[in-house]
Amino acid sequence: MPDQAVSTATVLAADYFRSYSVVGLLAVLGVLFVAVAFGAGRLLRPVAPTPEKLLTYECGVDPVGEGWAHTQVRYYVYAFLYVIFAVDSIFLFPWATVFAAAGYGATTLVEMFIFLGFLAVGLLYAYKKGVLEWT
Repeated sequence: MPDQAVSTATVLAADYFRSYSVVGLLAVLGVLFVAVAFGAGRLLRPVAPTPEKLLTYECGVDPVGEGWAHTQVRYYVYAFLYVIFAVDSIFLFPWATVFAAAGYGATTLVEMFIFLGFLAVGLLYAYKKGVLEWT
């Protein structure tokens, strides 16, 4: 009987590590794929650097002045607010599927309105702080 318990544990351990070996193999293949793609790009591209090609530009406009430019933090706040509301809106889709299931309709509807209330409070807070005013 103890031999059977040891062999069962050995089989479970082998299955456990086999699943990790598949993940490891996929990770190695992914890294290898990226390395081959970058290597092929390096071999196939033409190399003819000129001063114009080495010049830093943005949107086709030649740089004027220093390389450092001040950017208002407010733009990052806009981006941050967008990401928050975009990610939070993703949670509405699973609720929509659960809402159709029998027995979960009313509970799901209440939870969704509570969630939307939190989003509205966050948006109201951002509005009161003046974050949403474009300058």
